[in-house]
Amino acid sequence: MKIANDQDLDLVEISPNAKPPVCKIIDYKKYLYEQKKRQKELKAKQSKVVIKEIRFGPNTDDHDFDFKLRHAKGFLEDGAKLKAYVFFKGRTIVFKERGEILLLRFAQALEDYATVEQMPRLNGKRMIMLFAPKKKK
Repeated sequence: MKIANDQDLDLVEISPNAKPPVCKIIDYKKYLYEQKKRQKELKAKQSKVVIKEIRFGPNTDDHDFDFKLRHAKGFLEDGAKLKAYVFFKGRTIVFKERGEILLLRFAQALEDYATVEQMPRLNGKRMIMLFAPKKKK
């Protein structure tokens, strides 16, 4: 403690359970600052996964399909994942194959922009398909 006081530094206990306890002479405020800075740097490097959704009906027309396709391309170019789904309401559930054809056509149109993560799968009243953006070269 005398050595730490002479150097105007702090005596920090590193391992209290060891025999004898291990201590280190450091500037504790500077240590905390560097630790906080390191944490902030790691947080900045993390990337959050954004999932955008696009909803279709089983009877979606060509113009609506093209409109939603343009939006999907934009989302994928921004690096977001995409969840496209056909929502069946009421008796439209009898058109399952129409919804699957629609999603497969959508996947084919996005071939240059995305890879298919999950093929069309019926989940309750929704038929869902997932896309991940392709890596830029």
